Amino acid sequence: MDSTDFWTTEHVCLGGKRRTGLGTATEAKRTPTRWETTLVSKRTALAGLALTKRPNPTVSSLSLSLSLSLSLSLSLSMATNNHVLLSKMAMNNGHGEDSPYFDGWKAYDANPYHPTENTEGVIQMGLAENQLCVDLLEDWIKRNPQASICTADGVSEFQDIALYQDYHGLPEFRNAVANFMGKVRGGRVRFDPDRIVMSGGATGAHELMSFCLADPGDAFLVPTPYYPGFDRDLRWRTGMQLLPVICNSSNDFKITKVALESAYAKAQEANIKVKGVLVTNPSNPLGTMLDKETLISLVSFINEKNIHLICDEIYAATVFNQPTFISISEIVEQDPNCNLNLIHVVYSLSKDMGLPGFRVGIVYSYNDAVVSCGRKMSSFGLVSTQTQHLIAAMLSDDEFVNMFIAESGKRIAARHKIFTCGLAQVGIGCLKSNAGLFCWMDLRPLLKESTIDGEMALWRTIIDRVKLNVSPGSSFHCSEPGWFRVCFANMDDKTMRVAIERIRAFVFESKEVEVEVPSKKRRWQTSLRLSFSSRRLDDVTMTPRGMSPHCAMSPHSPLVRAAT
Repeated sequence: MDSTDFWTTEHVCLGGKRRTGLGTATEAKRTPTRWETTLVSKRTALAGLALTKRPNPTVSSLSLSLSLSLSLSLSLSMATNNHVLLSKMAMNNGHGEDSPYFDGWKAYDANPYHPTENTEGVIQMGLAENQLCVDLLEDWIKRNPQASICTADGVSEFQDIALYQDYHGLPEFRNAVANFMGKVRGGRVRFDPDRIVMSGGATGAHELMSFCLADPGDAFLVPTPYYPGFDRDLRWRTGMQLLPVICNSSNDFKITKVALESAYAKAQEANIKVKGVLVTNPSNPLGTMLDKETLISLVSFINEKNIHLICDEIYAATVFNQPTFISISEIVEQDPNCNLNLIHVVYSLSKDMGLPGFRVGIVYSYNDAVVSCGRKMSSFGLVSTQTQHLIAAMLSDDEFVNMFIAESGKRIAARHKIFTCGLAQVGIGCLKSNAGLFCWMDLRPLLKESTIDGEMALWRTIIDRVKLNVSPGSSFHCSEPGWFRVCFANMDDKTMRVAIERIRAFVFESKEVEVEVPSKKRRWQTSLRLSFSSRRLDDVTMTPRGMSPHCAMSPHSPLVRAAT
């Protein structure tokens, strides 16, 4: 795909403009989920009900048709009335639920895998949760019951904690979070508790940053591929834009000054005001880290343009191999020429501690005005004082925190190795990474055609036949079809083995496996076989990013046979 075309068409909505449903027998069999309450779903349900119920012989076909028409008319009337009664924001599609990223979740929600009750269900590999150290957290809670105000040991603190608190956050909470952020970064940088602004998870933190830094119509530049939720978190309610900085696999998707300048120039040509650059470090979905040179280049770029730099560092403690993580804070505090008012960090405990349900999000800004404004705005998404109290006690336990960070890294490394080696044995490569809770899986050899349609066809096959919810690269705004994000830390070892076996079975299937690619003339006109390209195979097996030297590919892999 031409990068110019991608920039001009794909940044507008989540996952591009192509709306693709599941379109399978599975979709037809199941009942609508809580997500599927749109008018189209209502029409489909009504039509299905009318057609599947066998009419009484005394009831005429005309009566049935009139009944169906009346139901549809009522639905249309209700939809029209809603457009009048509700706001434009309530009725728009800015949340992005029609993206394949969320469609995969719907497929899982409709048919979730269970080791005994539903062994043929969909395995959730589209959710970046860290469940590998839950036992460590549970053990600490059992040994420290006084940390919770809802226990006999902690109830004496109940009244003080349950009352209204300053929206700055409990002092012990801000101190504990600041210390934890420093520990995660190897103690090479210190964080000021008075600059901690709390929010409802990283989602709330990003939206807070958008409200503080940008007006409707303004834009942030975001290197691709990037987390699909950013389109919702930063754009939906703020009215701002995200413009892609196109990165590609030729240099392992590294951010270059040339790419930044190109995106900035295009924004100027389109008369769009760029207010900042947003990066994730470590990257979601790549699982890679920004090196020192890239970080210095980013700081130089934003200072030249006098725009903000927002660094999402929510995966900082998931680094499981060398090199060590470098925070943007380390760079700017060593640069006397950097305008610190332009630097902001987003953090949370969702990934590093495996506590997404606690909704602990953090904005750490070097800009006094942003800290002041952010605290006022945080009133709309505060962390409960009960949660603050518990987290403050947990993160203040230095011995536990040190042990948890070290053990979490070991477990993530072990799971990453098991998963990537399992893929490598059947010739599937991943981008070389050392952080995150996922892999950036390269399935380009399995594409019949190197297009988004080809990628979506393969994705549907994986969802519907292999029963794995993986996320297609196009939903991450990746400009190269065939990459998929696969999460590996949100399941137990047994489920992981089942997932790997399903992938192996899929690759070992005969070449009669059908992958439907939408035709330009008709959406599902033809069925095409999987393509195992020998040229693409070389890309996977012969490059450092495609194959770990510790994971030999099986000589019986059909990808090997296809190449010889």
